[in-house]
Amino acid sequence: MKSRRVLVTGGAGFIGSCLVKMWLREDPKIEIVNLDKLAYAGDLARLKEIENEPRHRFVRGDVANPAEVEKAMAGCDGVVHTAAETHVDRSLLDAKAFIDTNVYGTYVLLEAARKAGVRRFLTVSTDEVYGSRPTGFFKEGAPMAPTSPYSVSKTASDLLTLSYTHTHGLPTVVTRGSNTYGNWQYPEKVIPLFISNAFSDKKLPLYGDGKQVRNWMHVDDHARAILVAFKKGKAGEAYNVSSSVYLRNIDLTRRILKLLGKSEALIERVTDRAGHDRRYAIDSRRLRALGWKERVSFEKGLTATVDWYRVNAAWWRGIKEKNAFGEYYLKTYGDRRRG
Repeated sequence: MKSRRVLVTGGAGFIGSCLVKMWLREDPKIEIVNLDKLAYAGDLARLKEIENEPRHRFVRGDVANPAEVEKAMAGCDGVVHTAAETHVDRSLLDAKAFIDTNVYGTYVLLEAARKAGVRRFLTVSTDEVYGSRPTGFFKEGAPMAPTSPYSVSKTASDLLTLSYTHTHGLPTVVTRGSNTYGNWQYPEKVIPLFISNAFSDKKLPLYGDGKQVRNWMHVDDHARAILVAFKKGKAGEAYNVSSSVYLRNIDLTRRILKLLGKSEALIERVTDRAGHDRRYAIDSRRLRALGWKERVSFEKGLTATVDWYRVNAAWWRGIKEKNAFGEYYLKTYGDRRRG
């Protein structure tokens, strides 16, 4: 699918900003309108390198505001929807923002796209919509069994998106990605949290027995997968996005500490997250058949990520030193310490 002008939502976020920069770099004909409300995890610093790019226009606005969405979407023939509240722990503390942004915000975008005659609409979803499974891999047609307010809100967004193809004829695609890491990730997520804590010789709060299994994919590979699905995906279909790397959380933690030359004594076992899924595992052969494959090995990607957080310590320290982050951290981990 060829598009001249595309609306990217959440383009000042972790995955969205990587996608925007990659697309502009690789396609000299694309124009991108970047809609982001700059909530706590949104940051224009991620877009510094393209601030003078004439093919990129940043618009501060909320996907849940119909007037702001309609204005930003004017003249666009494609939409890539990455804007979302994404952190499971925050959804356990307060689910309202997840419903507002992830469910209602997706509805607002879909309605605007339907009325505007947009030719392609892609929503970025998550592997968490399937829930946990002890063995094997979920394919796209598997029943969904989300277990947290976050994953429930993403399931609603995901299925609502696909429904607009079947009921309204809007050409929609969904990608369901696994755990993503890399430069510029907000330091509440496990990899940047553990890296930054270890740099500061602060304890790494590891949930439960640490044997939960996750699939890890570099943000560059995830962004490229979104582009492949947007351009080549079949309307009304979902595409899983996963790498070949599966790690227990305890093994991930040990790798991070080894790369930083830190002692495993920094690991602090904390009471497990409520309803914590044990294992996520998805089959991405449908997307790979369109020509996508992972390019960044986990070893090189994790090393480069550690190096980036070392060089850019001022960025994450500025975030973690704010009262809002400290309050969140205390609510999430303060009462879980085992002593």
